[in-house]
Amino acid sequence: MAKNPIYEIHDPRFTNLIVGSARLEELYSGCRWAEGPVWFSDANHLIWSDIPNQRILRWTPEGGVSIFRQPSNFANGHTRDRQGRLISCEHGTRRVTRTELDGSITVLAESYNGRRLNSPNDVVVRSDGTIWFTDPTYGILSDYEGHRAEPEQATRNVYRLDPHAGEVEAIATDFNQPNGLAFSPDERTLYVADSGASHDERLPRHIRAFDVVDGRGLENDRVFASIDDGIPDGIRTDLAGNLWSSAGDGVHCFAPDGSLLGKVLVPQTVANLTFGGPRRNRLFIAATRSLYSVYVAVTGTQEP
Repeated sequence: MAKNPIYEIHDPRFTNLIVGSARLEELYSGCRWAEGPVWFSDANHLIWSDIPNQRILRWTPEGGVSIFRQPSNFANGHTRDRQGRLISCEHGTRRVTRTELDGSITVLAESYNGRRLNSPNDVVVRSDGTIWFTDPTYGILSDYEGHRAEPEQATRNVYRLDPHAGEVEAIATDFNQPNGLAFSPDERTLYVADSGASHDERLPRHIRAFDVVDGRGLENDRVFASIDDGIPDGIRTDLAGNLWSSAGDGVHCFAPDGSLLGKVLVPQTVANLTFGGPRRNRLFIAATRSLYSVYVAVTGTQEP
């Protein structure tokens, strides 16, 4: 494979995951803090958040960029459920919502034990329809990405939501700042980023892994990988079980055993990423002011 300045190879296995001739494309610039990309395969478009600008943007291969929703309630992370509906984390309202197929919005979660959530950050949906999301305090630390407020929750948790029963359950309560999360392809492992070092260098900058028990419990907590530049924010997996994480210098790729395989170098700090395109082999990267993409040789796990 010819040398490509956007790649930093730490393990020969990484060469089988990337396209040597691919280039990093800047699709849009003009965000204040780009976050939460999610691909709509049936509509052939990507949406992502520009949190401080209070908007959700849409990119299409043919039409470029347009406004999907504004104001956005300082929306951050997004995903889709198995019915294709958009699931969003809103800093401003401190809730998790679902955009129905007719465009109406349903509130899925806004409190736990009678107290408001902190500021839901990122979200994934399991094949059984349950919704798993993180709740750090980033959206209430200032008025830049939400509304300054004191936290009502004693801890910063990872939650499991059963939308059919309407039950919200805290399944991990010992994070400093739980951030991105992703399931392994077989859904037996849940990965959760802890980005506590964003505001205190002494705190974690690692990704933890848990065994998923009976579809709802977590066991065997361990540190899966640490980020050596910046912090882990958004994370996603591919069908081979590799985990791709945002970082200060780009996107870091880890093997299922936690070893660093390589990096996709990006000129701006990366906040989040997702796989998309007709074959789910295009990595979309939300990085500070811009949306980037690069083709890779793997397929992302997102459904639909």
